[in-house]
Amino acid sequence: MSEERNEEEIRVGVFVCHCGSNIGGVIDCKKLAEEVRNFPDVAYTEDNLYTCSENGLAAIKKAVEEHKLNRVVVASCTPRTHEPLFRECISEAGLNPYLFNFVNIRDQCTWVHMKHPEEAYDKAKDLIKMGAAKAVKLEPLDMIMVNINPAALVIGGGVAGMSAALSLSRQGFKTYIVEKEDKLGGRLNSLHKLFPYDIEATEFVGKIINNVKNAQNLEVITSSRVINIEGFIGNYEVEIDQNGNIRKLEVGAIIVAVGSSLLNPQGLFGYDGIKRITQYELEPKLKNKDLKAKEVVMIQCAGSRNDERPYCSSVCCMTALKNALTIKELNPDIHVTILFRDLYTPGTSYEEYYRKAREQGVLFVKYDEDRMPNVEENQVKVFNEYIGDEMIIAYDLLVLSTPLVANSDNKDLAQLLKVPLEANGFFLEAHVKLRPNDFATDGVYIGGSAKWPVDITETISQGYAAASRASTILSHETIEVEGATSILPEYNKSLCTGCEVCIKVCPYNAIKKNENDEIEIIQALCKGCGLCAATCTNKALVIRHFTDDQILSEIYAYGGE
Repeated sequence: MSEERNEEEIRVGVFVCHCGSNIGGVIDCKKLAEEVRNFPDVAYTEDNLYTCSENGLAAIKKAVEEHKLNRVVVASCTPRTHEPLFRECISEAGLNPYLFNFVNIRDQCTWVHMKHPEEAYDKAKDLIKMGAAKAVKLEPLDMIMVNINPAALVIGGGVAGMSAALSLSRQGFKTYIVEKEDKLGGRLNSLHKLFPYDIEATEFVGKIINNVKNAQNLEVITSSRVINIEGFIGNYEVEIDQNGNIRKLEVGAIIVAVGSSLLNPQGLFGYDGIKRITQYELEPKLKNKDLKAKEVVMIQCAGSRNDERPYCSSVCCMTALKNALTIKELNPDIHVTILFRDLYTPGTSYEEYYRKAREQGVLFVKYDEDRMPNVEENQVKVFNEYIGDEMIIAYDLLVLSTPLVANSDNKDLAQLLKVPLEANGFFLEAHVKLRPNDFATDGVYIGGSAKWPVDITETISQGYAAASRASTILSHETIEVEGATSILPEYNKSLCTGCEVCIKVCPYNAIKKNENDEIEIIQALCKGCGLCAATCTNKALVIRHFTDDQILSEIYAYGGE
C-alpha cells in the first residue's frame, strides 16, 4: 500500500436496510444505524426501508458526496443478488466499485433468528462491526478487460437450441449448433400434436428446421458431441467429436440447450411396452391412427412426485389431456379415464383445455399417494378420493404419464463447462429470478428443459432469452470481468516453489506454468474462490478483495486478538 493510501482519512458510510419486514420486522433498524455510528472510522449511517430502491440508491450517492465517504457498507440481504447493483451505485458516485462491502443481516441473521429478536439485533450489530472493519482495509481494484470473439456455440439441436441459434445468427453472429443425434428436432420428430392448439408436431418443427437450414451465419454439426472446453468468457476453445473426427471451434459464448430425457418406467404399474405403455409410445399410434383399444386408462405422476423424483414434471398433465382429446377425436366411443393426484393446467388456455376434455367425456378419478392404483391384467383398482370408495376400471390399454428426467450425460457436460447441476441432475441457473438464463460461469447460458421440464412455448421463450443474454456479450469488442481474483504478487514470487498444488486444486483451470516454468494465473478464468491461496504451501498466492489482512480485520473487530 502506498504512503498516500496510508495517509488517507478513511470515512465509512453504513446503510442499514429494513428490507420491508424481512429485517425491520425483527430488529430495530433505526436504533441499529444510530449505534453503528460509534464504530471506528464510521463517518455516516442511515437506515432505509429498501436500500436497493431508486430512493435508497440516490441516498447512497448523496451521502458519498455530502459526507466525503470513501468506503460504503450496506447491511441488508445477500451479495449474491444485489452486490452488482450497489457496486454500480457507488461507481456512479465516483468511488471504485471494490470500495464497497456487503453485510448480510437478513439471510444470516433475521431470517434464522426471527424468534429471538434481541439476539438477532446483537448479531446484526456484530456483523456490521466486522463489515465496517473490513471496509477500512479495502483497496481499489481494476476490472479485467477481455476481447470478445463474436461467435456462439449452441449445444443441442431441439426447439430451444434452434430458437437460440436462429436468433443469434439473425443478429449477424456466427453460430454453431452441435447435436448428438443425426438430425435436428429432438422429441418433436416423434410427437403427434402440440397442446393447447393441436398443431401437428412434425409440421411445426419442420418449419423451424427449414429456417435453420436456410439461415446465414449458422452451421449445424450433427452426430457430434462436445469432448473438451477450454478458455473463458469471450474466448472459448471447444473440441467436437463428429463420428470420430475431431474439430475445434472458437466462440465467445456458449448456450446449453440439451433438453431432457424420458423416464424408462420399467417396474412401474406393470409396464411392458405393449399393453401398458407411456404417453410417448402412444404418440405414434395416434399419429398413424393405429389405436385399437376401447378402454384406455391413463395414470398420472408415474415415476414422479415420489422420494426418488420429488418434482412435478410440468408437462405430463397437459400431455395426457392432449392425447385423451385426440383419442376422442379418433373415436368418441373409446372410454378414457385419467387417474390423477393433482392436475396442473396453468393459465386460462390450459384450463380451457381441461374443460374441453371433460365435455368430451374424459373421466377423471383422483387417487392419493398413500393408495396408489393397483394395476392387474385387465383392470385397475383405485380408491376414488371423491366418492371415498374403491373403483374397478377395465382397460385394454394402460398409458403411463412419465416425467422428463435429466440426461444421463449432463454431469459430463457440466464438468466441461464448470457449471453446477441441481439435486435432480438438471442444470442449475445462477439465480432463478434475477439470472434465470445465466450460469454462474460467465459466458455460458441455459434454455429449455435442460434446466427444468417445460412445455414447447416456454422452451421457445427460453431459447430466445438465452440468445438475448449471449448477445449482450457478443455485441461488444471487449468486456470487463471480475477484478477480485487470485494473484502471485512480485513481492511473493520468491515464496513460490513451483509445487503445482494450486494448479491441481483450481476448479476453473485458471493456473498454469508458462514457458519459463513459472506459475501464471489467467485472470479472466479466475473466480476468486480462494482454493489456491488456501492450499499454497508457502502462502505465496493472494486473493484480491479477500486478503489475509482484510479477513483478519473482521475477526479482530469481533473480539479476536
